[in-house]
Amino acid sequence: MQAEKNYSQHTARAYHSDMYDFADFLNKSNSADLIRCTRNIVRDYLAFLYDKQLKKSSIIRKFAVLKSFYKFLVINNIIEINPVASMSSPKKEKRIPVFLTENDIHKLFDLPGMEYRDRAMLELLYSSGIRIEELVNINLKDIDLLSGSVKVFGKGSAERIVPVGDMCLVAIKNYIDERRKNGQDCKINSPMFLNKFGERITSRGARKVLHGWFVKAGYMQKISPHTLRHTFATHILDRGCDIRSVQKMLGHKNLSTTQIYTHVTLESLRKIYDKTHPRG
Repeated sequence: MQAEKNYSQHTARAYHSDMYDFADFLNKSNSADLIRCTRNIVRDYLAFLYDKQLKKSSIIRKFAVLKSFYKFLVINNIIEINPVASMSSPKKEKRIPVFLTENDIHKLFDLPGMEYRDRAMLELLYSSGIRIEELVNINLKDIDLLSGSVKVFGKGSAERIVPVGDMCLVAIKNYIDERRKNGQDCKINSPMFLNKFGERITSRGARKVLHGWFVKAGYMQKISPHTLRHTFATHILDRGCDIRSVQKMLGHKNLSTTQIYTHVTLESLRKIYDKTHPRG
């Protein structure tokens, strides 16, 4: 996975966990082992996952892991027949992602007492739509203040350049200036975002910090840094950005992944309705 397909360590850990769960199922149910697994056993496993009321997305991923695993065994002549090759993947539920309104965003950024680092992180997440893992891995050299862009490394170490807005650039400049005043490392190879010990902040640490601001903003529903990615995509699509551009900025390999953001907000529907309906 990592040497040939260039999958990330995060994906490799997830695949390892899913394979362990399947092997554990085989062991506890006294079914055949991994090599002698049959199509019916895989069906029983899927039924077991449904009974556990796992999310549809988790079941789909676990099934995809099995397909990949048994394809690997066939290629390496360990088995002759792939027991899941002819099985169809469970259909994914189409859910509209949770996102914030423009008023919600203003409310968040208008909170008093926000530290320069925290504001820069929030502005960058909302301005570019990058993932939290991509955010914490950015170095100072990856920020181009002149062109207003940031270089990020996405899943599978795929590199892309994403534009960022003026307000985000101001927040980043303010944070860098504060670091210089405090005598913190500002070399081009140093991390963009630091923790209180002067080291690169982890994704877990960043989530914890940002969660505190979400709570202060009074959001009743569950909001995470990934919500800002959904919000970024929703807002620029609502304002007329084409979906291909959004796909490129988000770093999606397939357009179908980006299409979950093509939902239209009620506000946009109201504007279209008022403009086009004869009695609107």
